[in-house]
Amino acid sequence: MKSWKSGIGFTGLILVLLIALGAAILRRGFSARTPPSAFESLLARGMRRLAVPSADRHRANPFTATPELLAEARHHFADHCAGCHGNDGRGNTTLGESLFPKAPDMRKPETQNLTDGELYYIIHNGVRFTGMPAWGADGPDDDSWKLALFIRHLSQLTQQELAEMERDNPKSESEQAEEQEEDDFLNGKPAHPHSDQH
Repeated sequence: MKSWKSGIGFTGLILVLLIALGAAILRRGFSARTPPSAFESLLARGMRRLAVPSADRHRANPFTATPELLAEARHHFADHCAGCHGNDGRGNTTLGESLFPKAPDMRKPETQNLTDGELYYIIHNGVRFTGMPAWGADGPDDDSWKLALFIRHLSQLTQQELAEMERDNPKSESEQAEEQEEDDFLNGKPAHPHSDQH
């Protein structure tokens, strides 16, 4: 009898929380500009945890962090991940801050306390209802395992590594053209005729 009453009480509490959340959503809408409430953040972290099957959570990383492997993963991260997460993993990019939930600061415990299996699963399979896409083809994915090791290295990045990553970041055509003009100028080549017509 007592467990029956506590079950009703728990169900009632959940119902009240859902009604409160629904009212807040109706009042605020679904704008990604509004910072998430503490409840939404807690819910998002819980959903991320639930998104990873328990068998995958405990998978061991087949790779070991070596300078060569971290350099390879650093290049891959700069080219594929930094648009949202930033080279330093803080998520302080225009795109990363525009997502809902925002791209996390991967140097913080919320990410660093995840297992390598969880990191691999999130990178390789993505997370629904967030901006995190699935990367790589179906089947085993060495790059995602290597990126999991690189994520562990984010808080130890040196200025030299960050400078290398900046060179690896994707560039638009206009950025590439501007860099080429700078290189040509520094190497004594004549400027292109259109370069002074801005």
